Amino acid sequence: MLADFIIFESNFMDLHLENKVVIITGSTQGIGEAIARTFAEEGAQLVITGRNQERTTKKAAKMANEYNLDIIGVGADLVNPENCKVVVQKTLDHFGKIDILVNNAGGNDTVDLDAGPEAFMSSLKSNLVHYYTMAHYAKEALIETKGNIINIGSKVANLGQGKTSGYAAAKGGIQGLTREWAVDLLPYEIRVNEVIPAEAWTTSYEKWINTFPDPKARLEKITSKIPLGKRMTTSEELANMVVFVASDRASHITGQHLYVDGGYTHLDRSI
Repeated sequence: MLADFIIFESNFMDLHLENKVVIITGSTQGIGEAIARTFAEEGAQLVITGRNQERTTKKAAKMANEYNLDIIGVGADLVNPENCKVVVQKTLDHFGKIDILVNNAGGNDTVDLDAGPEAFMSSLKSNLVHYYTMAHYAKEALIETKGNIINIGSKVANLGQGKTSGYAAAKGGIQGLTREWAVDLLPYEIRVNEVIPAEAWTTSYEKWINTFPDPKARLEKITSKIPLGKRMTTSEELANMVVFVASDRASHITGQHLYVDGGYTHLDRSI
């Protein structure tokens, strides 16, 4: 007797993101830009943000032309809460809805114990507070669409790095808020998750590496401790996770800390 086989005509997974409206903060370069481009490849309509209006507008126009999509850019320093409100309002004025919020803006500012309380508070404003503010102003729109929130974190929340008190505290706060919001927003069926990189290759990372006397040796030392493949995570690999988790293919995933790091955070790096 011949066995029965199930034959799939295609291995393509439609993420059902066409015409979804996505805000990605800090998306004119690096991981944020990779996230924006991956959403665009799935047909989503985008709002990208950056601190410089001219640069952000040009980036949005370029991407809109590349992908033949409706993409707008909003220049805004999100440290100012009013600017977060402006981003949300401009999104609603232009698109009429918000389906997905990706909180990504920020960067390791190396604010350590010697920097002092004012610098520490400034670091929290740059790396944590606007995550809350964006979610606060986007909440009602996300309720209407049963949308979801993706927070971009960092392994610094889990592993001591040294000389980065502000950034570590901010990323630890993001982990806590991800679970807190997942509970808060359960009644509205809004999912909230966090995607966490460790050593990810970006333009900013490259600039940092080049500050060392021997950048190549420093990079080799770092990559030798990444268990899977002994290589850096790419921005595209992080973006793929973000876009998948934001899609309805991940419809029963919420409150999760999802590490895209080649095993760096949890596997024994001595291997």
